[in-house]
Amino acid sequence: MLKGKKIVIGVSGGIAAYKAIALTSKLTQSGAEVKVIMTKHATEFVTPLTFQAISRNPVYTDTFDEKDSSVIAHIDLADWADIFILAPATANLIGKVANGVADDMLSTTLLATQSTVYLAPAMNVHMYQHPAVVENMKKLESWGYRFIEPGDGYLACGYIGKGRLEEPEKMVELLEMDTNRTTKWKGKKVLITAGPTREALDPVRYFTNYSSGKMGYALAQSAMENGAEVYLVSGPTHLEEPQNVRVFHVSSASQMFETVKHLYDEVDIVVKTAAVADYRPKQTVEHKIKKNNEPLSVEMERTTDILHYLGEHKRNQFIVGFAAETQNLKEYGTKKLVSKNLDAIVLNDVSQSDIGFDSDQNQVIFLTRAGNEQFVPQASKKQIADQIIHLIDNEIGKG
Repeated sequence: MLKGKKIVIGVSGGIAAYKAIALTSKLTQSGAEVKVIMTKHATEFVTPLTFQAISRNPVYTDTFDEKDSSVIAHIDLADWADIFILAPATANLIGKVANGVADDMLSTTLLATQSTVYLAPAMNVHMYQHPAVVENMKKLESWGYRFIEPGDGYLACGYIGKGRLEEPEKMVELLEMDTNRTTKWKGKKVLITAGPTREALDPVRYFTNYSSGKMGYALAQSAMENGAEVYLVSGPTHLEEPQNVRVFHVSSASQMFETVKHLYDEVDIVVKTAAVADYRPKQTVEHKIKKNNEPLSVEMERTTDILHYLGEHKRNQFIVGFAAETQNLKEYGTKKLVSKNLDAIVLNDVSQSDIGFDSDQNQVIFLTRAGNEQFVPQASKKQIADQIIHLIDNEIGKG
């Protein structure tokens, strides 16, 4: 699957740089054309000549070393690449990329490339867990960069823990799988709803819920990475918009309903993760309600049930709902699956703080109308999103 692919390997200054030699060899054997960029510190661990001999291409180490006077090297290389993989990706390099620093050949080329970028971190376990590194990786993931998770084991520093560069064989396998995956949903249009809604009481107050939108945004990113054209209808969040996704910002349940209804006939797949308010104030007051010594009573009315509308009006769309529950997960989820005429539903126990609203992790159960059940164990919401997209694709394939 990598035959003919143009791959740039960026090697930074960590002891795991020696594994990049085997990665270069295996990618070359798979039929890819490989070019290597090394940082100055990387050359302290491995020589450029080693990579040149294996890749049969010049190795780039200096921004000002123009090997071909007819082009600007870092721009030419950035445009040439189909895939860019940083192995090892040190904490320093991750920090540079996350903050737009371009002070050497590798970071300058990275900033210029439009290719798919993979980062394979390798560092001490405590460095990997440092808040700055964690935040930088989150930022890059939100921008569409892809990570090859490090393994657990004995590290060069003597510690045992997470931070060991993934094995070259596994990295090649992941690249092959991902290359196949990125065209899986080409031609499909996917509608995803995310976040909370706000139902106004007066000009300064509203009713809402704890949904952060993280799961929906991760699903939008994953669907896009699978080749789909993605429409994301989002309630108010503080999240960065996923790249290459068309985002529609709404506030209230009625605004979300109107937007979803407008887009519905165009799409093939709907994944409704938004936590839409079930009730809203029957009357919205024009001016701020002033406090007094009397109790405040607010009469509420039902909002439009968006998921019920979609199930009632669907033609060929594949509809996936979400059930965020605090008890009787399967009982309530199965009832919702049937009553809303869904094809599948994702069950999420939000009573657990580590996988509830606003957490970075999740753990779900994927139920289908045909009675299939798949437990997806706790992982980052992006990893859960990838699994959900895979499960949806399997179900569509059975149709």
